[in-house]
Amino acid sequence: MTQSELIILNFTEIRRRSIKLWEGLPERYYDWKPDEKAMTAIEMVRHVLEADYGWNKIITNESMADFQTPWKNRPFVSVADELEFAEPYRNSFLESVRQFSDRELSETEIIHPGNGKKKILGNYLLRIGYHESVHAGQFLSYLRAMKIDRPEIWD
Repeated sequence: MTQSELIILNFTEIRRRSIKLWEGLPERYYDWKPDEKAMTAIEMVRHVLEADYGWNKIITNESMADFQTPWKNRPFVSVADELEFAEPYRNSFLESVRQFSDRELSETEIIHPGNGKKKILGNYLLRIGYHESVHAGQFLSYLRAMKIDRPEIWD
């Protein structure tokens, strides 16, 4: 198995578990948030899904100068709707990752536009997985605070 295949396997497992969590959110709680500065539950779902679009632009060296997300002005409908809309962007992101050789993963430098820091591509991709995992943990605490049964993500 190549390094890119392992990274994709990791991304796929993380997303599978995120989806289990998100699908456990009753619609009446979509707008719940722990405080005024936090994202709502449905905003967090979108944030994670939407990130794939930006990550793909970054790892393929596309300009972020006039970055506009396809989600701009899109109403929140449901978790299922968010997942369906995000699917082509997810597939495009994973296909980009699939194209990288082991050498590219260990030598290519990526500059994150948000902070200007340089990272090696393979390391950067692993941090992307960590980003989603952190939000999964936040989402679990949202569900706990809402007193909603938390889906079993460890099977």
